[in-house]
Amino acid sequence: MAEKSGNAFDFKLFRRLIGYTNPYKFIFYFVCFSAILLSAFSVLRPYLLQQAIDKTIIPKDNELLVFFISSMLGVLLLEVISQFLFIYFANLLGQEVIRDIRIKLFKHMLGFKKQYYDKSAVGRLVTRAVSDIETIASIFSQGLFMIISDLLKMVVILGYMLYQSWQLTLLVLIVLPFVLYATRVFQKKMKIAFEEVRTQVSNLNSFVQERITGMKIVQLFTREETEYATFKEINEKHKKGWIKTVWYNSIFFPIAEMSSSIAIGLIVWFGGLKAAQGDVITLGVVIAFIELSQMLFRPLRQIADKFNSLQMGMVAANRVFAILDIDSKIENKGDILLENVKGKITFDNVRFSYIEDEEILKGVSFTVNAGETVAIVGATGAGKSTIINLLNRFYEIDSGVISVDDVDIESIDLKSLRNHIAVVLQDVFLFADTILNNITLNNPDIPEEKVHQVAKEIGIHDFINSLPNGYHYNVKERGAMLSSGQRQLISFLRAYVTNPGILVLDEATSSIDSYSEELIQDATNKITRGRTSIVIAHRLATIRNADKIIVMDQGKIVEQGSHNELLEITNGYYKNLYEVQFTDVME
Repeated sequence: MAEKSGNAFDFKLFRRLIGYTNPYKFIFYFVCFSAILLSAFSVLRPYLLQQAIDKTIIPKDNELLVFFISSMLGVLLLEVISQFLFIYFANLLGQEVIRDIRIKLFKHMLGFKKQYYDKSAVGRLVTRAVSDIETIASIFSQGLFMIISDLLKMVVILGYMLYQSWQLTLLVLIVLPFVLYATRVFQKKMKIAFEEVRTQVSNLNSFVQERITGMKIVQLFTREETEYATFKEINEKHKKGWIKTVWYNSIFFPIAEMSSSIAIGLIVWFGGLKAAQGDVITLGVVIAFIELSQMLFRPLRQIADKFNSLQMGMVAANRVFAILDIDSKIENKGDILLENVKGKITFDNVRFSYIEDEEILKGVSFTVNAGETVAIVGATGAGKSTIINLLNRFYEIDSGVISVDDVDIESIDLKSLRNHIAVVLQDVFLFADTILNNITLNNPDIPEEKVHQVAKEIGIHDFINSLPNGYHYNVKERGAMLSSGQRQLISFLRAYVTNPGILVLDEATSSIDSYSEELIQDATNKITRGRTSIVIAHRLATIRNADKIIVMDQGKIVEQGSHNELLEITNGYYKNLYEVQFTDVME
């Protein structure tokens, strides 16, 4: 989580963010030029108003009055055009920048180790990638350039005021320090407040995302009231975070407004006396100063308001950059590209731990010969699925060597390695898309005709065609429109259509109906034929025909052999496990 700080502004973070505008220098400079134009126009209208009063209204020169009114209309039109260009291109720049940052962030997240996602809340990551990045755009659209424009206006206005009357300017400057001090305090307080707001937004998003995803569990265990109470508590914290920002706003803006009114009162009092005495201060100068003082204090109020947007954007940028700075990638130093994979797999004294000093695999060694079907069995937590994760390099091993076709997988290009290994998981994930796109994952090298052909080969073509729109049936989020067995069949086809050299089935036949299991068993026999396959299963009846069965317990291999060989071991782990399952089936 971003560290809270009372510093009003983080220039190091700001410089890093501005670096993303480099590809759009023309737009950046154009916006800056528009800001300069707006600052110049800011004094033209008061100047023309002053001239109109002193040179046309008092002397009653109607023709010259028409000239000044026309000039004021022309300046106003140019100011409107400049304001339009300024706002449009400032927003355009902001959108260009956040598009690039969002693309970079998503690409960065695609390469994270699986371990990172094991420890990170999905809702919080979604907040970073969507709403936080959108907030960064406000730095450009409502923050940075607006502040620059307002500051330029203030400098030009003060310069012009000094030129017209140092006495009236001094009266305005007497009030100005109080507003500047209030603005400074306001900025510091708002930075801390907005950090708290972003934290509470992340917590709220994370909670809502998880509960909506797990709504079935919430309702199944009648936890609606408990979750509702927890949500109210989180929402209350979210509200309090925002109320703090409202509190600071409600204090600052009345102070700024009161200061502006005091300055106008002083100008009317002093300037009016001088104008009545026929001093160099004319009625036109007094009227111009009233407008100029308003224009001077208004940017101060706007700067504070825009600084809110800037602070929120900076806080959001800090959180996004914190993810971009995370080094959680699997090192892809391999340069070997696999071709014509035979499928020999070797684990040589492999040790691995998810948490330091808590080993999951304790010196595991085994070999799967090319074309063999090897089953891995054991109790929950024995390390079966970990072997699959390590083979795909989702995690880095602590020691030992894993090789494919006698090549260390760390020497193989990561993409090339995973392209030749297909995995069918127990918990099938389907995207809210068509069946076809869930099978091909939008790979242009897999035409629909090939999908149809492969589906016929493994016997699930008729099942898919029986659905509305067939292969173009939208399965909705996480495949909610399909049963668990149907989702499993889709995952089989997704794995098989890539024609992998190595196939992994991780608990692929658990928790499904008998009809689907029959289809899956038939599909399994077809897609594993002549292909190196690793099958992880609790149901031992499904792996009796495996060439070799590896039995694991507490991170170690305790037995290896064929089904019949393992049954001959007296008091063997596999024999006991098989007899228990066989007895359960008979009963």
